[in-house]
Amino acid sequence: MTDPVRTLIDELIESQRRLDTPVARFAAAHDAGGAPRSQLIPLSAPGPGEQYAFQVDLDSCTGCKACVAGCHSLNGLDEEETWRDVGLVLGGTPAHPFQQTVTTACHHCEDPACLNGCPVLAYEKDPVTGIVVHLDDQCIGCSYCVLKCPYEVPKYNDRLGIVRKCDMCHGRLSAGEAPACVQSCPTEAIAIVKVSTFRSETPNPELAELSSTDSNYTRPTTRYISKNPLPANLRASDADTLRPQHAHYALVLLLVLTQLGLGLMIGSQLSALNAQPLALTGLALFTAGLVASVAHLGQPFRAWRIFLGLRRSWLSREAVLLGTAFPLLTFAALHPLIPELPFIGHWSLVIGHFAPTISIVAFLLAASGVFCSAMIYTDTRRYFWRFSQTSGRMAGTVLVAACAFVHPPLAAGVLIAKLALELSTSRGHSSSARLQQGPLHRQWGSRVIVGLLTLLLFFANHSVMGFLLFTIGELLERTLFFRAVDSPKMPGVPSV
Repeated sequence: MTDPVRTLIDELIESQRRLDTPVARFAAAHDAGGAPRSQLIPLSAPGPGEQYAFQVDLDSCTGCKACVAGCHSLNGLDEEETWRDVGLVLGGTPAHPFQQTVTTACHHCEDPACLNGCPVLAYEKDPVTGIVVHLDDQCIGCSYCVLKCPYEVPKYNDRLGIVRKCDMCHGRLSAGEAPACVQSCPTEAIAIVKVSTFRSETPNPELAELSSTDSNYTRPTTRYISKNPLPANLRASDADTLRPQHAHYALVLLLVLTQLGLGLMIGSQLSALNAQPLALTGLALFTAGLVASVAHLGQPFRAWRIFLGLRRSWLSREAVLLGTAFPLLTFAALHPLIPELPFIGHWSLVIGHFAPTISIVAFLLAASGVFCSAMIYTDTRRYFWRFSQTSGRMAGTVLVAACAFVHPPLAAGVLIAKLALELSTSRGHSSSARLQQGPLHRQWGSRVIVGLLTLLLFFANHSVMGFLLFTIGELLERTLFFRAVDSPKMPGVPSV
């Protein structure tokens, strides 16, 4: 008898049987009774100069996402919440293309940025294991750790109003059990190992190749291993995907209104005609900005803890300085009205004596708060938020507002310099420039048009209309400040 006719489907099925994937090799070894078993967790605790770390065998990772499902299930995460992700990197040549899946979670860094930036000390690094743990009951939901982490590890939970992240299943580890992702991986591509944490050691080179972030920043501990060298042109498959970031409207209002308010109050000290109206308007804007900032917090009733991170968090410093400046600015704006009150009497002389000193202290504290506002974003080490850009934008807002009713043409001159600074970020091929040229081009165009119209009004000495239009322009600019920022992260997959 002759063999039956082979169809294309038969050939494809046969070729699938010949694929030598990690899962196929493991299954074949298991069927033969000799499945290799690796040591998934260390048998002893880390010693001095050591800590626990994830180790990923790239040659064994298939991208099946069993680690993602295991982490989600065993940690009881919400439907849209993930603590572990799987991305894709590409490289090689057309003749020899290269593709590699990369599983990633928290890197439990030696110098974690999330811990260093948290204003309420909601992060701890275990002194024995080195695991970075998030304290849910301390978190106020400010999401600053999300901005600080260059690997997109902390995730904000809308339902709880706090941030959460991978803790290496430290409870399971302490009981001698492997973390969820380690236990669920069918090819044992993930393991827990002990790594050296001596500062003189060269940062993780494999992670530096897979990520676009300088590993000297936080000194991540995750180890990626492979028997094959990685191509020199390796890049994330979603490197060209443009994703506008969160607008953070409450922060937009905080930054714009407090800086406009401070500018008007400074201008009131320089104006002979409109001093009191300018001071009161400035105080109202400053107050509105502080009130709006509370809307940014997922847990506003815990906000009293924000002073706890004063030693190392710019966010704590901003909150303390602006909060301390507020009652002093209130006094500076209202003290000319105090002597007119019938029950003040001879105390008016005392008030008048100390009023100039209190006003100077108030302005210095508020200006220091604006400096801290700039440093909050500069400290994330994102290029779009570099110090020259961030401080120039925020100082420009204060200076234009200060000059708007005192010398409108001078305000126009400062605004020209500010617009030039902003325009410099829309040129080139950086992700921020491409975002402003692409998905955010309408918002960017609106900001430029409003800015130019504001210039015309200031040059024509129309202070009131110019200031109103300037306020609208600053709200647009500060929204772009958040939406167009570059977002360093581990490799992901392109959006469809």
